[in-house]
Amino acid sequence: MMKDDRLSQFRDAGSDRSSAEQVPDTAQTRAPAYRLAFADPDFMLRDELRPVRLQLELLKPEMILNERGIESTVVLFGGARIPAPADKASARTETLANLSRYYDEARKFSRLITEKSMATYGRELVVATGGGPGVMEAGNRGAADAGGSSIGLNIVLPHEQAPNEYVTPGLCFNFHYFAIRKMHFLMRAKAICVFPGGFGTLDEMFEALTLIQTDRMRRVPFLLFGEAFWRSIINWDALSEAGTISAEDLELFRFVETAEEAIEAINTWPSTSEET
Repeated sequence: MMKDDRLSQFRDAGSDRSSAEQVPDTAQTRAPAYRLAFADPDFMLRDELRPVRLQLELLKPEMILNERGIESTVVLFGGARIPAPADKASARTETLANLSRYYDEARKFSRLITEKSMATYGRELVVATGGGPGVMEAGNRGAADAGGSSIGLNIVLPHEQAPNEYVTPGLCFNFHYFAIRKMHFLMRAKAICVFPGGFGTLDEMFEALTLIQTDRMRRVPFLLFGEAFWRSIINWDALSEAGTISAEDLELFRFVETAEEAIEAINTWPSTSEET
């Protein structure tokens, strides 16, 4: 986003903030009321400022992604607790240890997609993950393997979340609001890949499927890695048979097992014009 030259004749906010920090130390200048509103953290955290904070979380990543020329993404959702195969001995359950193969598939898939992205100078098909460990780390790591950039959309949590070391630093964002983070996952998505995971993965998967089902979002390749896992935790056919979803809704996604299958599914996915 280019700076508006029409505003350049006015003194910029950064200069005024610096000037405000160099005033004499008096009772008046120490009072919270004297602080510039935009430079007052306590004021910005007030409940009444929630609409402003929501807008800022929407704007900041959007402006940076626009400035970097990023036009589309490939989103990877998946469990933070799925270990790399080399670390599967430390997994808390045997199931997680067995699921470690999807770490490698996520890494390989991300590498293949990033190679395609680099042919567009990193503007299209940029890998985007939640920025954390497990499958998210594998996604960012695969992009790094290819020598490309990737996005990490982190969220402040009470315990675990911190950026993994493979996220491109200039594309590593941190969020307070889950809802705004979800918007950024989907705003540029050209494909969505969901690996085995827990509540967070399920939440992200079903929200995206609901947006597509209700035509609030265009249909994009929607791939679930690990058919046995997904069928064991969700009885998809029962939802259709009960009538709570339509039979056609089961065609919104496909199961895949490998990175190569996923690439093929994306390449052969029906276009929107063909569907309509």
